[in-house]
Amino acid sequence: MHDLLVSLTRLLNHLFGAPLGALLQALGIHPVHPNPPINNTLTLELIIAAVMVAFFILTRISLNVEKPGTAQNLAEVVHEFVCNQAESTVGEGYERFVPYATIILTFVLSCNLMGLLPGIETPTSAPAVPLGIAIPTFLYYNWQGLRVHGPIGYAKTFLGPMWWIAWLVGPIEIISNLARVMSLTIRLYANMFASDLLTLVFFSMIPAVLPVVFLGLHFFVSLIQAYVFMLLTLIYLSLAVAHEH
Repeated sequence: MHDLLVSLTRLLNHLFGAPLGALLQALGIHPVHPNPPINNTLTLELIIAAVMVAFFILTRISLNVEKPGTAQNLAEVVHEFVCNQAESTVGEGYERFVPYATIILTFVLSCNLMGLLPGIETPTSAPAVPLGIAIPTFLYYNWQGLRVHGPIGYAKTFLGPMWWIAWLVGPIEIISNLARVMSLTIRLYANMFASDLLTLVFFSMIPAVLPVVFLGLHFFVSLIQAYVFMLLTLIYLSLAVAHEH
């Protein structure tokens, strides 16, 4: 599995490495390994994204009310779960946030579960991956807040209900809002890195039946962390679009 991943990464670098490296240099971004710029982690993310797109397309073209297929049943289970979480967290108007929350849940979970494959490191155990998911999430919920309240109205939500202490509440709320990027990143990265490390250590020390228990633990941690990331996204969305804080 690892050799196949390395071969695919080498192929992607051969096809897209040079233009991607030039683009990064033009943007002032200097990768640790500029030649080649595509690593195994990015390759895994691209594979997961391609599989997700293929799954959604397959589900869409095979919809059948009378005889739903396996893909449709799985999609309906995930959709119903996300809808229930969104409704209980956001409340009225939650429907427009379901697609993004679904993508967050499925993508993070898929990345987390990659660590169960032999010779494959969990993509989310690399800091850049959780950060790359946290930044769009931060931009998304703030954009939704701006859409609902308008620029001035959304700015007022950071000042608190009492104008005479706005000078104190405002900076605290702004810093707290900005810190959510770090919070989302570190929480996911630290847990998946620790899970990967723990599994690796026990497989090195006791390469028998016991490490299978830690694979089960990794699976459980993967589920929990994907759920927590999605839930926090919904919580931040509910705070951003709420009319009363």
